[in-house]
Amino acid sequence: MDPAVAFSLPALVVLTLSFVILLSYLIRRISSTDAKTPPGSSGWPIVGENVHLGILGPPKFIKKRMEKFSPYVFKTSLLGEKMAFFCGPQGNKFVFTNENKLLTSWWPKSVTKVLLFTEVIDENQKVVAPLLANSVHDILKPEALKQYVSTMDSMARHHMETDWAPYDEVKVHPLSQKYTFSLSCKLFMDEDDNDKVAKVLKNFNIVTNGMISLPLDFPGTAYNQAIKGGKVLRDGLLKIIATRRKELIENKETTRQDVLSNMLLVTNEDGKLMSEKEISNNIIGLLVASYETSSVAITFILKHLAENPHIYDQVRKEQMEIAESKQPGELLSWEDVEKMKYSWNVARESLRLAPPGQGAFREALTDFKYAGFTIPKGWKIFWNVNTTHNDPKYFPNPEKFNPSRFEGSGPAPYSFVPFGGGPRMCPGKEYARLEILIFMHNFVNNFKLEKLNPKEKIVYRSTPVPAEGLPVRLNPNAKN
Repeated sequence: MDPAVAFSLPALVVLTLSFVILLSYLIRRISSTDAKTPPGSSGWPIVGENVHLGILGPPKFIKKRMEKFSPYVFKTSLLGEKMAFFCGPQGNKFVFTNENKLLTSWWPKSVTKVLLFTEVIDENQKVVAPLLANSVHDILKPEALKQYVSTMDSMARHHMETDWAPYDEVKVHPLSQKYTFSLSCKLFMDEDDNDKVAKVLKNFNIVTNGMISLPLDFPGTAYNQAIKGGKVLRDGLLKIIATRRKELIENKETTRQDVLSNMLLVTNEDGKLMSEKEISNNIIGLLVASYETSSVAITFILKHLAENPHIYDQVRKEQMEIAESKQPGELLSWEDVEKMKYSWNVARESLRLAPPGQGAFREALTDFKYAGFTIPKGWKIFWNVNTTHNDPKYFPNPEKFNPSRFEGSGPAPYSFVPFGGGPRMCPGKEYARLEILIFMHNFVNNFKLEKLNPKEKIVYRSTPVPAEGLPVRLNPNAKN
């Protein structure tokens, strides 16, 4: 055989295979390009639309893009990821009913890296909520929460006496943060050392202010500060956990009934105890679920009560009837909280106008179609409250504070979603309801309030907050 021919045959095979591979690649690229993904903008290279979101705030950012691109779904680029924003009740319903089918839970690495010991997270656990052990979920169920009503009421009374009553003027948001965080530390860790709680709270705020930000780890950035704060937070929790484990070993019995003590005794399917890092992740998950959103909710409820004196009067009337039915010094019960119907409608209307949680992330498990568009596998999804809570189609005169919206059958399905929905509905919903209503009871029975800056702006961090912390003047109510 001619040596040239002998050489050309394998070369021809290689060239043919290379051509086939290249052709297959190009076909896949063309198919991918032809796929009708949602309209939208990717923003600037690397930065994406993070800056636009930060400047406008989620409500305006989303509204502008719905008007420009699509009222059903639009694409953007945030936190270094291609992302589709699902809009309206239909979008909410699609996300809530396709959990673990087309979609799975997802959070940015910036969140998990800052908050958690990532080395002990199972690969299938991509968000804080799934980290919570069954024993942790149990405390958030109504039947378990009943035993904590009196503790919540006692702490709320003490909080009013020490942090509100001595002053004529206060800032609502930092005081609400102090109250909800102290309550979480007491119920979850039986920790009521004020200095220790204050230190943990300081680092927790640093973390939450920087975890939903562009993950640029340079000195001076919010993300860099969050990483440092997260390490201090986790180290502090490990010390608390180690000390409690030592106490349990030495006493050889359960001396406390808080979540931490229960977790120290819980075994997995293999009969092994949870590690201290796993317990730390669970406690942080609880703090995330119970503290920040509740403090923001309380802040805006007081803001709306200050702005609507006639509604404040109705809330106070309801709460005074409950107070007058009690013996002097008698604490609230579960049955008392169940009577706070109007107060809860007021709270829900506040959650509609100023939802603490803006939504949540998901990840596409496979390519799928939605509203005539293709969502490619691996794309990140964001469902959000802003596309329905302020829509006049579902809430007429949406800018008006009107608790009567929640009377009778209430809003249309999937239009009011401050706690999410479906299998991943916020497990702390009932806890938040108790915490909020017990606070409202104690506040309106003690004070009226007046906003000191009627034009105070709202800024967006990981949650919306009044720019100045909502400074108010307190006027003590006469004791009946």
